[in-house]
Amino acid sequence: MGRKPDIAGLEERIGYQFQDRGLLMRALAHVSAASGAKSYQRLEFLGDRVLGLVVAEMLFAAFPKATEGELSRRLADLVRRESCADVAIAWNVGPYLRLGGGEMQSGGRRNRTILADVCESIIGAVFLDGGYEAAKTLVAHAFDERLHAPAQPAHDAKTALQEWAQGRGLSVPTYDVLERTGPDHAPVFRIAARIDAVEAAVGEGPSKRVAEQDAAQNLLLREGVWKEARHGGPDRS
Repeated sequence: MGRKPDIAGLEERIGYQFQDRGLLMRALAHVSAASGAKSYQRLEFLGDRVLGLVVAEMLFAAFPKATEGELSRRLADLVRRESCADVAIAWNVGPYLRLGGGEMQSGGRRNRTILADVCESIIGAVFLDGGYEAAKTLVAHAFDERLHAPAQPAHDAKTALQEWAQGRGLSVPTYDVLERTGPDHAPVFRIAARIDAVEAAVGEGPSKRVAEQDAAQNLLLREGVWKEARHGGPDRS
């Protein structure tokens, strides 16, 4: 078995030198190698909350004109497990992980779920070792490029309509079935999308879900929120 790489190399990549390296070692310990409080699970719990707070603060400062809906969408995209795994890969965390035999045999050093967990546990360890400002500096360095990437568009018309209504202080959209026609094997639903103080819009589709999306899209188009119809969203199939 090869020697473990020098932990100082990991500290250099993440940009933080620990006063208590024991915290870093615990942040790298999977439950298969260290049970209970000696594994990274508690640090992961803490790091998840620290990451969310730091990224929320960064977004609030970076996008002063963004609506709450856009900020929430950006936050969810930045702190999702896939993003955390990418950060852990950039840090080259894999060789430093402490894994049980089974996890090692099954490729745990490349397991994206484990890598995402360890990203958060390292953030938690830095928070305990150096405080909030140290954790904020770490997160800012690791996530800044992703922070300024274009926001993912809300292709889902119902989600986009809810965010638009929320941003204007309006009521949550509701959907009413106006009519159901056609045979049982090929029904056609007409559904109205309603928001207080806004004229309702009607949509049609072979299911309630599709008709609701169509109604939401028609309202977005009429109000000028969307400039053209968008198809292929996750709920239109």
